[in-house]
Amino acid sequence: MSDNPVLLAEERSEFGKGAARRARRAGKVPTVLYGHGEEPRHLDVPGHDLFLIVRGNKNALVELKIDGKSQLALVKDVQVHPVRRDILHADFQAVKAGEKVDVEVPVVVVGEAAPGTVHSLEEFTILVKAAATSIPENLEVSIEGLEAGSAVHVSDLKLPAGVEVELDPETVIVAVQEAAAEEAEEATEEAAEEAAAEGDAE
Repeated sequence: MSDNPVLLAEERSEFGKGAARRARRAGKVPTVLYGHGEEPRHLDVPGHDLFLIVRGNKNALVELKIDGKSQLALVKDVQVHPVRRDILHADFQAVKAGEKVDVEVPVVVVGEAAPGTVHSLEEFTILVKAAATSIPENLEVSIEGLEAGSAVHVSDLKLPAGVEVELDPETVIVAVQEAAAEEAEEATEEAAEEAAAEGDAE
């Protein structure tokens, strides 16, 4: 039994904006499944189920159930309504267990750099090659205790087993600089205001 979330998919025979609107009114999301040299397949999947799957993982691996048959697929592109935030359309890439794929994985900065410094994230995502069944949800980059002038490069990443980075090893992911005088002053003022507010509260 698969550990991947399952989506019940229906083959779509109608196309165009009208058909897409009808699908959305029925709580479905129009999607396209492509890959392995096959003709793209147009599918409707339950909108709420898809939303829950991609909410915390943009590279989610799902098991599509199509006419009783299973197909592993990677979520590749999700179009979201700018106001309502519901999903309008999604693309799936058909994959096989163990097959290696290229995906963009988000970077998460952890830790605190040295006092009086600020950090800037130069790469928000990292292109990696990984088995479709072992794609990391994110890559953590620690800046704990780093001094001004320091940088974390691709070569410094601690990658999960079987994951390869497609970027130049010297690419800077996070840079640490001295905080500008104004920023440092603002931070000091904010700290003083918070301390005063806490004192008043007592």
